[in-house]
Amino acid sequence: SLTIPAGTVIKASGGTAAFIGVERGAQIFINGTAEAPVVMTSSSETPAPGDWGGLVIAGDAPTNKGVDVTTEVGDLTYGGATADDDSGSITYLRVEYTGATFSNDKEFNGVSLFGVGSGTTFEYVQSLNGGDDGIEFFGGTVSGNYLVSIGSGDDSIDFADGWTGNGSYWYIAGGAKAGIEGSNNGDNGDATPVTTTTLSNITVVGPTSDEGALFYKEGGGSFSIDNFYVSNAIVGINVIASDAAAGVRIEAGDLDITNIQFANNPVGFVITNYTGANQAFYTEGVATGAGNGADQPDWATGWTSGF
Repeated sequence: SLTIPAGTVIKASGGTAAFIGVERGAQIFINGTAEAPVVMTSSSETPAPGDWGGLVIAGDAPTNKGVDVTTEVGDLTYGGATADDDSGSITYLRVEYTGATFSNDKEFNGVSLFGVGSGTTFEYVQSLNGGDDGIEFFGGTVSGNYLVSIGSGDDSIDFADGWTGNGSYWYIAGGAKAGIEGSNNGDNGDATPVTTTTLSNITVVGPTSDEGALFYKEGGGSFSIDNFYVSNAIVGINVIASDAAAGVRIEAGDLDITNIQFANNPVGFVITNYTGANQAFYTEGVATGAGNGADQPDWATGWTSGF
């Protein structure tokens, strides 16, 4: 196990060679506080996205990619049958300028959680100015609460591969692509366990690309989202013609969004390439999102950056 006390600053250099990897069976305890977060950042005097890898955690919880598979980056083994696997505790962490790139198909994220179990605490975590996704869940059962992603070079918060954790209080701003990308499995949209999550108290502030604040693909999954505040961003789903599994799930009511508020967005919800009968999977309402609409939530004061 590795324990990192409050106030620690770790500065990295070396591109793809520089990352922190937590192997399956190991534990990391990042004990930041609101007043003294742990910061993992670039050592460059002129830091930029992609300066180093990021934090990669491998666990033994289920994933629909299989058992004993290898992480996309870091070459760690993950995936098993221990739903409550415990990889430690991460609180009040900020990762900056991550996302070092091997190729167009292989990049580090700010924080990557591969098959991480529900025994793990993952709260009060920010990704700032990463070159790829901010925070990504690759299967597993861990939940993520009080998460911030600002300035991601790709998707802001991404979950796939049979993730069955939940999330609350997410603040997302300035991502290059989808604010939230949710999918099941790129090789088999019906792979099990199916990505299933309940999200609440979510803010997405644009601009985002035409993938929107919410992107539903590769079989989608079963998503229930409540209190969703979106400002200056397209919100929608794009179900491509070959993605029959995603369309079937929408028809079955597996995508349910309640109390979504469109601020500074005359377009509303955009549905692309889906012509099914169920066009009523979202309801508008008054939302506070992560706490204060588009403004910085109170719980993010002191330990975050980039607002």
